[in-house]
Amino acid sequence: MANKIKAKRILQLHAGGMSRTSIAKIKGFSEHGVADTLDAAGEMGIAYQDVADMSDEAVYRLLFPERNRHEPAYALPDWERVHKELAKTGVTLKLLHAEYVDECAEARAPHMGYDRFCKLYRAFAVKSNVTSRVGHKSGRIVEVDWSGPTMELADPDTGELTTVYLFVGTLPFSRYSYVEPTLDMKQDTWLLCHVHMFEYFGGSAACITCDNLRTGVTRHPREGEVVLNEAYQDMAAHYCAAVMPGRVRKPKDKPSVENTVGNIATAVIARLRNTVFTSFQALRDAVAAALEDYNAEPFQKRAGSRRLCFESEERGQLRPLPAVPYEIAHWFYGRKVKPNCHVSHAKNHYSVSHLHVGDEVDLRVTQTTLEVYKGGERLATHPLFPPYVTNRYSTVDSHMPAKHGYQDWDAGRIRAWAGRVGPNCAAVVERVFQSVRFEEQGYDACLAVLRLTNKYKAQRVEAACRMALDSGVRSPRYAHVKPILETNQDKIAAAAEADAQATGYVRGADYYGGN
Repeated sequence: MANKIKAKRILQLHAGGMSRTSIAKIKGFSEHGVADTLDAAGEMGIAYQDVADMSDEAVYRLLFPERNRHEPAYALPDWERVHKELAKTGVTLKLLHAEYVDECAEARAPHMGYDRFCKLYRAFAVKSNVTSRVGHKSGRIVEVDWSGPTMELADPDTGELTTVYLFVGTLPFSRYSYVEPTLDMKQDTWLLCHVHMFEYFGGSAACITCDNLRTGVTRHPREGEVVLNEAYQDMAAHYCAAVMPGRVRKPKDKPSVENTVGNIATAVIARLRNTVFTSFQALRDAVAAALEDYNAEPFQKRAGSRRLCFESEERGQLRPLPAVPYEIAHWFYGRKVKPNCHVSHAKNHYSVSHLHVGDEVDLRVTQTTLEVYKGGERLATHPLFPPYVTNRYSTVDSHMPAKHGYQDWDAGRIRAWAGRVGPNCAAVVERVFQSVRFEEQGYDACLAVLRLTNKYKAQRVEAACRMALDSGVRSPRYAHVKPILETNQDKIAAAAEADAQATGYVRGADYYGGN
Protein backbone atom coordinates (compact mmCIF):
# COMPACT_ATOMS: atom_id res chain seq x y z
CA MET A 1 0.00 0.00 0.00
CA ALA A 2 2.91 2.37 0.73
CA ASN A 3 3.88 2.69 -2.91
CA LYS A 4 0.37 3.83 -3.83
CA ILE A 5 0.12 6.76 -1.40
CA LYS A 6 -0.20 10.08 -3.25
CA ALA A 7 1.59 12.01 -0.53
CA LYS A 8 1.95 15.31 -2.39
CA ARG A 9 -1.74 15.44 -3.36
CA ILE A 10 -2.76 14.66 0.22
CA LEU A 11 -0.63 17.54 1.52
CA GLN A 12 -2.13 19.85 -1.12
CA LEU A 13 -5.71 19.02 -0.16
CA HIS A 14 -4.95 19.31 3.53
CA ALA A 15 -3.30 22.70 2.97
CA GLY A 16 -6.46 23.77 1.20
CA GLY A 17 -8.50 23.21 4.35
CA MET A 18 -9.77 19.66 3.89
CA SER A 19 -9.82 17.38 6.90
CA ARG A 20 -8.35 13.88 6.92
CA THR A 21 -11.83 12.40 6.78
CA SER A 22 -12.74 14.40 3.69
CA ILE A 23 -9.50 13.52 1.91
CA ALA A 24 -9.97 9.84 2.68
CA LYS A 25 -13.33 9.87 0.88
CA ILE A 26 -11.74 10.85 -2.41
CA LYS A 27 -11.20 8.02 -4.88
CA GLY A 28 -7.68 6.66 -4.77
CA PHE A 29 -6.95 7.60 -1.15
CA SER A 30 -7.04 5.26 1.83
CA GLU A 31 -7.67 6.26 5.42
CA HIS A 32 -4.36 4.81 6.57
CA GLY A 33 -2.47 6.46 3.74
CA VAL A 34 -3.89 9.90 4.55
CA ALA A 35 -3.21 9.50 8.26
CA ASP A 36 0.34 8.23 7.73
CA THR A 37 1.19 11.02 5.30
CA LEU A 38 -0.07 13.85 7.49
CA ASP A 39 1.46 12.36 10.64
CA ALA A 40 4.85 12.01 8.95
CA ALA A 41 4.67 15.55 7.58
CA GLY A 42 3.73 16.88 11.02
CA GLU A 43 6.62 15.15 12.74
CA MET A 44 9.09 16.54 10.19
CA GLY A 45 7.53 20.01 10.16
CA ILE A 46 6.87 19.80 6.42
CA ALA A 47 4.04 21.77 4.77
CA TYR A 48 2.77 21.61 1.21
CA GLN A 49 4.58 24.86 0.34
CA ASP A 50 7.87 23.13 1.15
CA VAL A 51 7.31 20.35 -1.40
CA ALA A 52 5.19 22.13 -4.05
CA ASP A 53 8.01 22.05 -6.58
CA MET A 54 8.99 18.44 -5.89
CA SER A 55 7.77 15.36 -7.77
CA ASP A 56 5.30 12.92 -6.21
CA GLU A 57 8.01 10.28 -5.90
CA ALA A 58 10.42 12.69 -4.19
CA VAL A 59 7.79 13.73 -1.66
CA TYR A 60 7.00 10.09 -0.90
CA ARG A 61 10.68 9.25 -0.34
CA LEU A 62 11.07 12.30 1.89
CA LEU A 63 8.16 11.36 4.15
CA PHE A 64 8.69 7.60 4.26
CA PRO A 65 12.44 6.80 4.28
CA GLU A 66 11.70 3.76 6.44
CA ARG A 67 8.11 2.60 6.35
CA ASN A 68 6.61 1.56 9.67
CA ARG A 69 3.48 -0.51 9.15
CA HIS A 70 2.55 -0.99 12.80
CA GLU A 71 -0.23 1.04 14.39
CA PRO A 72 -0.74 1.53 18.14
CA ALA A 73 -3.83 0.22 19.86
CA TYR A 74 -5.68 3.34 20.94
CA ALA A 75 -8.03 3.63 23.89
CA LEU A 76 -11.51 4.43 22.59
CA PRO A 77 -13.59 7.20 24.20
CA ASP A 78 -17.25 6.90 25.14
CA TRP A 79 -18.83 8.18 21.94
CA GLU A 80 -22.30 8.42 23.49
CA ARG A 81 -20.94 10.82 26.10
CA VAL A 82 -19.01 12.76 23.43
CA HIS A 83 -22.21 13.18 21.40
CA LYS A 84 -24.17 14.40 24.42
CA GLU A 85 -21.44 16.81 25.51
CA LEU A 86 -21.29 18.36 22.04
CA ALA A 87 -24.88 19.55 22.44
CA LYS A 88 -23.79 21.90 25.25
CA THR A 89 -22.94 25.52 24.54
CA GLY A 90 -19.27 26.17 23.90
CA VAL A 91 -18.25 22.49 23.80
CA THR A 92 -16.20 21.50 20.75
CA LEU A 93 -14.49 18.35 19.53
CA LYS A 94 -11.17 20.03 20.19
CA LEU A 95 -12.03 20.45 23.88
CA LEU A 96 -13.37 16.89 24.19
CA HIS A 97 -10.23 15.52 22.53
CA ALA A 98 -8.03 17.37 25.02
CA GLU A 99 -10.02 15.86 27.90
CA TYR A 100 -9.69 12.42 26.27
CA VAL A 101 -5.89 12.85 26.06
CA ASP A 102 -5.76 13.74 29.76
CA GLU A 103 -7.79 10.63 30.65
CA CYS A 104 -5.45 8.42 28.60
CA ALA A 105 -2.43 9.99 30.28
CA GLU A 106 -3.82 9.20 33.73
CA ALA A 107 -4.55 5.62 32.67
CA ARG A 108 -1.16 5.40 30.95
CA ALA A 109 -2.84 4.27 27.73
CA PRO A 110 -2.00 5.38 24.18
CA HIS A 111 -4.30 8.02 22.71
CA MET A 112 -5.33 8.83 19.14
CA GLY A 113 -4.70 12.13 17.40
CA TYR A 114 -7.30 14.83 16.93
CA ASP A 115 -7.98 14.06 13.27
CA ARG A 116 -8.63 10.40 13.98
CA PHE A 117 -10.79 11.39 16.94
CA CYS A 118 -12.96 13.50 14.62
CA LYS A 119 -13.12 10.75 11.99
CA LEU A 120 -14.29 8.12 14.47
CA TYR A 121 -16.89 10.48 15.88
CA ARG A 122 -18.28 11.01 12.39
CA ALA A 123 -18.36 7.23 11.86
CA PHE A 124 -20.23 6.88 15.15
CA ALA A 125 -22.79 9.49 14.07
CA VAL A 126 -23.36 7.71 10.76
CA LYS A 127 -23.59 4.27 12.34
CA SER A 128 -25.94 5.46 15.09
CA ASN A 129 -28.09 7.36 12.57
CA VAL A 130 -27.73 10.63 14.50
CA THR A 131 -26.95 14.07 13.10
CA SER A 132 -23.36 15.15 13.65
CA ARG A 133 -23.14 18.21 15.89
CA VAL A 134 -19.94 19.48 14.38
CA GLY A 135 -20.55 22.94 12.91
CA HIS A 136 -19.85 23.82 9.30
CA LYS A 137 -16.55 25.52 8.44
CA SER A 138 -16.66 28.61 6.28
CA GLY A 139 -15.77 28.17 2.62
CA ARG A 140 -15.21 24.45 2.91
CA ILE A 141 -18.35 22.88 1.42
CA VAL A 142 -20.91 23.80 -1.21
CA GLU A 143 -24.05 21.67 -1.52
CA VAL A 144 -25.78 21.37 -4.90
CA ASP A 145 -29.03 19.84 -6.13
CA TRP A 146 -31.94 20.25 -8.51
CA SER A 147 -35.09 21.79 -7.09
CA GLY A 148 -38.09 19.47 -6.97
CA PRO A 149 -40.61 22.25 -7.74
CA THR A 150 -40.33 23.65 -11.27
CA MET A 151 -41.48 26.68 -13.25
CA GLU A 152 -43.02 27.09 -16.70
CA LEU A 153 -42.25 29.05 -19.86
CA ALA A 154 -45.10 29.82 -22.29
CA ASP A 155 -44.74 29.96 -26.06
CA PRO A 156 -46.06 33.41 -27.11
CA ASP A 157 -47.55 32.03 -30.37
CA THR A 158 -49.06 28.68 -29.39
CA GLY A 159 -49.31 29.00 -25.61
CA GLU A 160 -47.50 25.67 -25.20
CA LEU A 161 -45.85 25.34 -21.79
CA THR A 162 -42.24 24.25 -21.32
CA THR A 163 -40.91 23.01 -17.98
CA VAL A 164 -38.12 25.10 -16.44
CA TYR A 165 -35.88 23.44 -13.84
CA LEU A 166 -33.98 25.19 -11.05
CA PHE A 167 -30.38 24.43 -10.09
CA VAL A 168 -29.63 25.30 -6.45
CA GLY A 169 -26.24 25.66 -4.75
CA THR A 170 -25.75 26.60 -1.08
CA LEU A 171 -22.79 27.35 1.18
CA PRO A 172 -23.82 25.70 4.49
CA PHE A 173 -21.87 28.08 6.74
CA SER A 174 -23.60 31.29 5.62
CA ARG A 175 -26.55 29.70 3.76
CA TYR A 176 -25.68 32.02 0.88
CA SER A 177 -27.30 30.48 -2.19
CA TYR A 178 -27.27 30.48 -5.97
CA VAL A 179 -30.25 29.61 -8.19
CA GLU A 180 -30.26 29.22 -11.98
CA PRO A 181 -33.22 28.28 -14.22
CA THR A 182 -32.52 25.79 -17.03
CA LEU A 183 -34.49 24.12 -19.80
CA ASP A 184 -33.13 20.63 -19.09
CA MET A 185 -31.14 18.66 -16.53
CA LYS A 186 -28.54 17.19 -18.89
CA GLN A 187 -24.88 16.77 -18.03
CA ASP A 188 -23.63 19.84 -19.92
CA THR A 189 -26.25 22.00 -18.22
CA TRP A 190 -25.31 20.55 -14.83
CA LEU A 191 -21.64 21.39 -15.37
CA LEU A 192 -22.33 24.90 -16.67
CA CYS A 193 -24.49 25.64 -13.63
CA HIS A 194 -21.52 24.81 -11.39
CA VAL A 195 -19.29 27.16 -13.40
CA HIS A 196 -21.85 29.97 -13.09
CA MET A 197 -22.29 29.24 -9.38
CA PHE A 198 -18.58 29.58 -8.62
CA GLU A 199 -18.49 32.81 -10.62
CA TYR A 200 -21.45 34.11 -8.60
CA PHE A 201 -19.72 33.23 -5.32
CA GLY A 202 -16.43 34.69 -6.53
CA GLY A 203 -14.54 31.57 -5.49
CA SER A 204 -14.77 27.79 -5.11
CA ALA A 205 -15.15 25.53 -2.08
CA ALA A 206 -12.89 22.63 -1.21
CA CYS A 207 -15.73 20.07 -1.35
CA ILE A 208 -18.82 19.68 -3.48
CA THR A 209 -21.62 17.64 -1.88
CA CYS A 210 -24.15 16.46 -4.42
CA ASP A 211 -26.94 13.96 -4.81
CA ASN A 212 -26.42 10.67 -6.64
CA LEU A 213 -27.58 11.89 -10.04
CA ARG A 214 -26.16 10.25 -13.17
CA THR A 215 -24.78 13.63 -14.21
CA GLY A 216 -22.52 13.55 -11.14
CA VAL A 217 -22.18 10.00 -9.81
CA THR A 218 -21.93 6.87 -11.95
CA ARG A 219 -22.18 4.36 -9.11
CA HIS A 220 -22.52 4.68 -5.32
CA PRO A 221 -22.56 1.16 -3.85
CA ARG A 222 -23.39 0.44 -0.23
CA GLU A 223 -19.86 -0.91 0.14
CA GLY A 224 -16.79 -0.05 -1.89
CA GLU A 225 -15.66 3.02 -3.78
CA VAL A 226 -17.89 5.70 -5.24
CA VAL A 227 -17.50 5.99 -9.03
CA LEU A 228 -17.87 9.59 -10.18
CA ASN A 229 -18.91 10.82 -13.59
CA GLU A 230 -15.66 11.57 -15.46
CA ALA A 231 -16.75 14.97 -16.77
CA TYR A 232 -18.00 16.01 -13.32
CA GLN A 233 -14.73 14.94 -11.74
CA ASP A 234 -12.75 16.92 -14.32
CA MET A 235 -14.82 20.02 -13.63
CA ALA A 236 -14.25 19.69 -9.87
CA ALA A 237 -10.51 19.19 -10.39
CA HIS A 238 -10.39 22.36 -12.49
CA TYR A 239 -11.61 24.27 -9.43
CA CYS A 240 -9.38 22.27 -7.02
CA ALA A 241 -12.47 20.78 -5.38
CA ALA A 242 -13.32 17.24 -4.30
CA VAL A 243 -16.72 15.68 -5.00
CA MET A 244 -18.30 14.06 -1.93
CA PRO A 245 -21.71 12.62 -2.89
CA GLY A 246 -24.19 12.10 -0.10
CA ARG A 247 -25.39 8.64 0.78
CA VAL A 248 -28.25 7.28 -1.26
CA ARG A 249 -31.60 8.55 0.07
CA LYS A 250 -29.93 10.34 3.00
CA PRO A 251 -30.91 14.04 2.77
CA LYS A 252 -29.18 14.72 6.10
CA ASP A 253 -25.85 14.51 4.27
CA LYS A 254 -26.71 17.82 2.55
CA PRO A 255 -29.33 19.44 4.80
CA SER A 256 -28.49 23.02 3.85
CA VAL A 257 -29.38 22.70 0.18
CA GLU A 258 -32.40 20.51 1.00
CA ASN A 259 -33.65 23.30 3.24
CA THR A 260 -32.81 25.94 0.64
CA VAL A 261 -34.77 24.07 -2.02
CA GLY A 262 -37.84 24.39 0.17
CA ASN A 263 -37.18 28.06 0.80
CA ILE A 264 -36.61 28.72 -2.90
CA ALA A 265 -40.02 27.26 -3.63
CA THR A 266 -41.47 30.07 -1.54
CA ALA A 267 -39.00 32.87 -2.20
CA VAL A 268 -38.79 32.42 -5.98
CA ILE A 269 -41.42 30.09 -7.40
CA ALA A 270 -44.35 31.20 -5.27
CA ARG A 271 -43.39 34.85 -5.63
CA LEU A 272 -43.46 34.58 -9.44
CA ARG A 273 -46.40 32.19 -9.71
CA ASN A 274 -48.79 34.78 -11.19
CA THR A 275 -46.33 35.99 -13.83
CA VAL A 276 -46.53 34.42 -17.28
CA PHE A 277 -43.09 34.29 -18.87
CA THR A 278 -42.83 34.12 -22.67
CA SER A 279 -39.08 34.85 -22.75
CA PHE A 280 -36.48 32.66 -21.07
CA GLN A 281 -34.23 35.67 -20.50
CA ALA A 282 -37.06 37.51 -18.74
CA LEU A 283 -37.56 34.46 -16.50
CA ARG A 284 -33.83 34.37 -15.72
CA ASP A 285 -33.84 38.05 -14.78
CA ALA A 286 -36.87 37.60 -12.51
CA VAL A 287 -35.29 34.59 -10.75
CA ALA A 288 -32.03 36.52 -10.29
CA ALA A 289 -33.90 39.45 -8.70
CA ALA A 290 -35.82 37.12 -6.37
CA LEU A 291 -32.53 35.40 -5.42
CA GLU A 292 -30.96 38.72 -4.42
CA ASP A 293 -33.90 39.46 -2.15
CA TYR A 294 -33.70 35.95 -0.67
CA ASN A 295 -30.00 36.30 0.19
CA ALA A 296 -30.57 39.76 1.68
CA GLU A 297 -33.51 38.65 3.86
CA PRO A 298 -32.63 38.74 7.63
CA PHE A 299 -32.17 35.48 9.51
CA GLN A 300 -34.97 34.48 11.86
CA LYS A 301 -32.83 33.00 14.65
CA ARG A 302 -29.59 34.98 14.42
CA ALA A 303 -28.40 38.44 13.51
CA GLY A 304 -27.60 39.46 9.96
CA SER A 305 -28.51 37.90 6.63
CA ARG A 306 -27.08 35.32 4.26
CA ARG A 307 -25.37 38.01 2.21
CA LEU A 308 -23.93 39.80 5.25
CA CYS A 309 -22.60 36.55 6.72
CA PHE A 310 -21.11 35.56 3.38
CA GLU A 311 -19.43 38.91 2.74
CA SER A 312 -17.99 39.29 6.24
CA GLU A 313 -16.98 35.72 7.13
CA GLU A 314 -16.99 33.35 4.17
CA ARG A 315 -15.98 35.08 0.95
CA GLY A 316 -12.37 35.38 2.05
CA GLN A 317 -12.21 31.64 2.85
CA LEU A 318 -13.18 30.52 -0.66
CA ARG A 319 -10.46 29.39 -3.02
CA PRO A 320 -9.58 31.81 -5.84
CA LEU A 321 -11.12 31.02 -9.20
CA PRO A 322 -8.76 29.71 -11.90
CA ALA A 323 -7.62 32.19 -14.54
CA VAL A 324 -9.71 30.40 -17.19
CA PRO A 325 -13.25 29.12 -16.46
CA TYR A 326 -13.92 25.43 -16.96
CA GLU A 327 -14.91 24.62 -20.53
CA ILE A 328 -17.05 21.58 -21.25
CA ALA A 329 -15.28 19.09 -23.48
CA HIS A 330 -16.41 15.95 -25.32
CA TRP A 331 -14.02 13.16 -26.32
CA PHE A 332 -14.15 11.21 -29.57
CA TYR A 333 -11.90 8.18 -29.68
CA GLY A 334 -10.26 6.15 -32.43
CA ARG A 335 -10.39 8.63 -35.33
CA LYS A 336 -7.97 7.80 -38.15
CA VAL A 337 -5.64 10.37 -39.74
CA LYS A 338 -6.34 10.20 -43.47
CA PRO A 339 -3.79 10.24 -46.31
CA ASN A 340 -4.50 13.97 -46.78
CA CYS A 341 -3.08 14.59 -43.25
CA HIS A 342 -6.47 15.52 -41.85
CA VAL A 343 -8.87 14.01 -39.35
CA SER A 344 -12.61 14.52 -39.77
CA HIS A 345 -15.15 15.75 -37.22
CA ALA A 346 -18.73 16.91 -37.81
CA LYS A 347 -18.22 16.95 -41.61
CA ASN A 348 -15.17 19.22 -41.37
CA HIS A 349 -11.47 18.43 -41.53
CA TYR A 350 -8.57 19.39 -39.25
CA SER A 351 -4.89 18.88 -40.08
CA VAL A 352 -2.43 16.66 -38.20
CA SER A 353 1.27 16.21 -38.91
CA HIS A 354 1.95 13.96 -41.92
CA LEU A 355 4.06 11.81 -39.57
CA HIS A 356 0.83 10.44 -38.08
CA VAL A 357 -0.96 9.50 -41.32
CA GLY A 358 -2.78 6.21 -40.72
CA ASP A 359 -2.59 6.51 -36.91
CA GLU A 360 -5.64 6.47 -34.66
CA VAL A 361 -6.03 9.63 -32.58
CA ASP A 362 -8.49 11.00 -30.02
CA LEU A 363 -10.33 14.33 -30.33
CA ARG A 364 -11.13 16.67 -27.44
CA VAL A 365 -13.83 19.08 -28.58
CA THR A 366 -15.00 22.13 -26.63
CA GLN A 367 -17.40 24.87 -27.70
CA THR A 368 -14.57 26.76 -29.40
CA THR A 369 -11.61 24.43 -29.89
CA LEU A 370 -10.71 20.99 -31.30
CA GLU A 371 -7.58 19.28 -29.97
CA VAL A 372 -5.99 16.12 -31.39
CA TYR A 373 -4.34 13.70 -28.93
CA LYS A 374 -2.40 10.49 -29.29
CA GLY A 375 -1.42 8.53 -26.19
CA GLY A 376 -1.93 11.57 -23.95
CA GLU A 377 0.22 13.82 -26.19
CA ARG A 378 -1.47 16.76 -27.88
CA LEU A 379 -0.64 16.77 -31.58
CA ALA A 380 -2.65 19.73 -32.86
CA THR A 381 -5.07 22.47 -31.83
CA HIS A 382 -7.62 24.12 -34.15
CA PRO A 383 -10.47 26.62 -33.79
CA LEU A 384 -13.71 24.65 -34.07
CA PHE A 385 -15.84 25.35 -37.12
CA PRO A 386 -19.44 26.46 -36.31
CA PRO A 387 -22.14 23.74 -36.55
CA TYR A 388 -23.59 25.23 -39.74
CA VAL A 389 -20.25 24.94 -41.62
CA THR A 390 -19.49 21.72 -43.51
CA ASN A 391 -16.69 20.40 -45.73
CA ARG A 392 -14.21 23.04 -44.55
CA TYR A 393 -10.51 22.49 -43.89
CA SER A 394 -8.45 23.89 -41.03
CA THR A 395 -4.87 23.32 -42.16
CA VAL A 396 -1.54 24.21 -40.58
CA ASP A 397 1.16 24.57 -43.25
CA SER A 398 3.79 22.74 -41.20
CA HIS A 399 1.54 19.66 -41.01
CA MET A 400 1.77 19.14 -44.76
CA PRO A 401 4.60 16.88 -46.08
CA ALA A 402 7.44 18.00 -48.31
CA LYS A 403 6.65 17.14 -51.94
CA HIS A 404 9.63 14.84 -52.30
CA GLY A 405 9.08 13.01 -49.06
CA TYR A 406 5.49 11.86 -49.37
CA GLN A 407 5.49 8.39 -50.90
CA ASP A 408 1.91 7.22 -50.35
CA TRP A 409 -0.74 9.04 -52.40
CA ASP A 410 0.25 12.28 -54.12
CA ALA A 411 -1.32 14.56 -56.71
CA GLY A 412 0.73 13.11 -59.58
CA ARG A 413 -0.30 9.56 -58.83
CA ILE A 414 -3.97 10.58 -58.50
CA ARG A 415 -3.90 12.53 -61.80
CA ALA A 416 -2.29 9.56 -63.54
CA TRP A 417 -5.06 7.23 -62.35
CA ALA A 418 -7.75 9.70 -63.44
CA GLY A 419 -6.10 9.99 -66.88
CA ARG A 420 -6.31 6.24 -67.32
CA VAL A 421 -10.03 6.36 -66.62
CA GLY A 422 -10.68 9.13 -69.13
CA PRO A 423 -10.55 12.86 -69.85
CA ASN A 424 -13.81 13.63 -68.06
CA CYS A 425 -12.65 11.84 -64.90
CA ALA A 426 -9.36 13.76 -65.15
CA ALA A 427 -11.36 17.01 -65.41
CA VAL A 428 -13.33 16.14 -62.25
CA VAL A 429 -10.09 15.46 -60.37
CA GLU A 430 -8.53 18.67 -61.60
CA ARG A 431 -11.54 20.73 -60.46
CA VAL A 432 -11.31 19.16 -57.01
CA PHE A 433 -7.66 20.18 -56.73
CA GLN A 434 -8.52 23.71 -57.88
CA SER A 435 -11.18 24.04 -55.14
CA VAL A 436 -8.82 23.45 -52.19
CA ARG A 437 -5.97 25.46 -50.70
CA PHE A 438 -3.55 22.54 -50.48
CA GLU A 439 -3.56 19.64 -52.93
CA GLU A 440 -3.44 17.23 -49.98
CA GLN A 441 -6.88 18.46 -48.94
CA GLY A 442 -8.33 17.06 -52.15
CA TYR A 443 -6.87 13.58 -51.90
CA ASP A 444 -9.91 12.01 -50.21
CA ALA A 445 -12.42 13.59 -52.59
CA CYS A 446 -10.44 12.50 -55.66
CA LEU A 447 -9.81 8.96 -54.42
CA ALA A 448 -13.49 8.54 -53.55
CA VAL A 449 -14.38 9.17 -57.21
CA LEU A 450 -11.57 7.02 -58.59
CA ARG A 451 -12.39 4.09 -56.33
CA LEU A 452 -15.80 3.86 -57.98
CA THR A 453 -13.91 1.94 -60.69
CA ASN A 454 -13.55 -0.88 -58.17
CA LYS A 455 -17.31 -1.43 -58.43
CA TYR A 456 -18.20 -0.07 -61.88
CA LYS A 457 -16.41 -0.27 -65.24
CA ALA A 458 -14.09 2.59 -66.07
CA GLN A 459 -16.23 3.46 -69.13
CA ARG A 460 -19.28 3.95 -66.94
CA VAL A 461 -17.36 6.08 -64.39
CA GLU A 462 -16.05 8.20 -67.28
CA ALA A 463 -19.58 8.66 -68.62
CA ALA A 464 -20.91 9.54 -65.16
CA CYS A 465 -18.16 12.13 -64.75
CA ARG A 466 -19.13 13.69 -68.09
CA MET A 467 -22.76 13.90 -66.99
CA ALA A 468 -21.73 15.45 -63.66
CA LEU A 469 -19.66 18.06 -65.49
CA ASP A 470 -22.55 18.80 -67.88
CA SER A 471 -24.92 19.30 -64.93
CA GLY A 472 -23.32 22.64 -64.12
CA VAL A 473 -21.82 21.69 -60.77
CA ARG A 474 -18.65 23.73 -60.30
CA SER A 475 -16.66 20.94 -58.65
CA PRO A 476 -18.32 17.52 -59.08
CA ARG A 477 -17.47 14.97 -56.41
CA TYR A 478 -18.35 11.48 -55.21
CA ALA A 479 -21.80 12.65 -54.06
CA HIS A 480 -22.60 13.74 -57.63
CA VAL A 481 -21.08 10.84 -59.57
CA LYS A 482 -22.24 7.87 -57.49
CA PRO A 483 -26.04 8.51 -57.80
CA ILE A 484 -25.65 8.61 -61.60
CA LEU A 485 -24.12 5.13 -61.54
CA GLU A 486 -26.53 3.73 -58.95
CA THR A 487 -29.60 4.79 -60.97
CA ASN A 488 -28.04 3.74 -64.32
CA GLN A 489 -28.45 7.24 -65.75
CA ASP A 490 -25.24 6.77 -67.74
CA LYS A 491 -26.67 3.63 -69.41
CA ILE A 492 -29.95 5.35 -70.22
CA ALA A 493 -28.11 8.31 -71.75
CA ALA A 494 -25.87 5.98 -73.78
CA ALA A 495 -28.86 4.02 -75.11
CA ALA A 496 -30.70 7.22 -76.07
CA GLU A 497 -27.61 8.50 -77.89
CA ALA A 498 -27.26 5.20 -79.79
CA ASP A 499 -30.92 5.33 -80.88
CA ALA A 500 -30.50 8.91 -82.08
CA GLN A 501 -27.53 7.90 -84.24
CA ALA A 502 -29.31 4.85 -85.73
CA THR A 503 -32.50 6.77 -86.62
CA GLY A 504 -32.47 9.07 -89.78
CA TYR A 505 -34.94 10.45 -92.42
CA VAL A 506 -36.38 7.52 -94.47
CA ARG A 507 -38.06 8.31 -97.83
CA GLY A 508 -41.14 6.37 -98.78
CA ALA A 509 -41.85 4.03 -101.73
CA ASP A 510 -43.47 6.83 -103.75
CA TYR A 511 -40.20 8.72 -103.89
CA TYR A 512 -38.31 5.80 -105.32
CA GLY A 513 -41.16 5.10 -107.76
CA GLY A 514 -40.47 8.31 -109.66
CA ASN A 515 -43.43 10.36 -108.41
